[in-house]
Amino acid sequence: MDNITHSLFGATLARTRLGRAGRGTAVALVLASNGPDIDIVATAGGSLKYLEWHRGPTHGPLGIVGLGLATAALVYGGRLLLDRRIRRGSPPSATPNNASFAQLASISILGVLLHVLMDLPTSYGSHLLSPFDWHWYAFDWMPIIDVYLLGALVAGLLIGQRWPSLRHRNAVLVLMFMLGNYGARLTAHERAISAAPQVFGPALPDRCEGAPEHRLLDRWPPPAAITLPESSARCLIEIAALPDFGSLFRWRLVARLSNSYLVRDVDVLDARLRSAPSPTDALWRLTISYPNHWTPQVFQAATTEPARAFLGFSRFPAVRWVVDPHGVTTVSWRDLRFTAPPGARRVSARMEPDRERPQPNLFGATVRIDAAGEVLDARLGIGN
Repeated sequence: MDNITHSLFGATLARTRLGRAGRGTAVALVLASNGPDIDIVATAGGSLKYLEWHRGPTHGPLGIVGLGLATAALVYGGRLLLDRRIRRGSPPSATPNNASFAQLASISILGVLLHVLMDLPTSYGSHLLSPFDWHWYAFDWMPIIDVYLLGALVAGLLIGQRWPSLRHRNAVLVLMFMLGNYGARLTAHERAISAAPQVFGPALPDRCEGAPEHRLLDRWPPPAAITLPESSARCLIEIAALPDFGSLFRWRLVARLSNSYLVRDVDVLDARLRSAPSPTDALWRLTISYPNHWTPQVFQAATTEPARAFLGFSRFPAVRWVVDPHGVTTVSWRDLRFTAPPGARRVSARMEPDRERPQPNLFGATVRIDAAGEVLDARLGIGN
């Protein structure tokens, strides 16, 4: 989730019974709700370091406890300094009801934990168990910015500001709306996944040997135990349904095959998904196919530092390579979670390639290799 949503969520929590623990809890909740994103300091080392460390240990078990304690210490120490400055010489009875350090620590750890749990349903994913396990985990229910959740949080806080007597009730209503929003997205997500065989139709092959069945919590990279066919035959590694920014009912289905990807946007309210497939209205004809062939040059490009960082982050890294008249090979990857694939082609009778429009894209990597096999340059991003 974005930091505005995290901040508004922390402020909403402060209007529940959690905020009654004493002075300092509201500040602790807002700070803790943003604490894990302190990994933005990695940008000091460049975008490559940020890609490597974002949603890493600060979103893992040690980060949850450590950041919670650090937030509590910061708020407790700041409050002591403030009290000494503005209440110097005041009698003890005039000291306001302050939350103890133990209360601040418990509330701050909870705030950090809820930040991680709000990030986990997004398609970006989190290193949930880092530094002990560097796999990515995600539920794929939410976009990075959920306009419905953002609107509910803003409305609840504004109404509570206008009518203070309604603050607690509004906070509870907003939290109930959040749970309903998550539940609706979970239901729509599972509906999109179950519709994948009908949507992709004959373009969808059988599963690869060792490929896991659909799980509620997605994990990547996929297990190394998957056996890929030695022939040109394709097999299915996994299917994902990625959320739409504006609608709870529109999803992007991505099928990762052994040598390509299938991509198709689908509306789970489409009446055609509730009936038997019609020969005259084959949904699979609108599927986009993107080849993902790895050549020796691609394997060499994957050893460069930017490519390693990107491939370690990317869930659906689709590769494309071209050779110019001078023998220079340009290898580029992009993550199909965040972009429409260039050069993709519709699975139809004519199989005509779409017109390509290269655009800059930070969720990608580009490597250039000359005819002698030397790496000319390697960087994050795609486009001119």
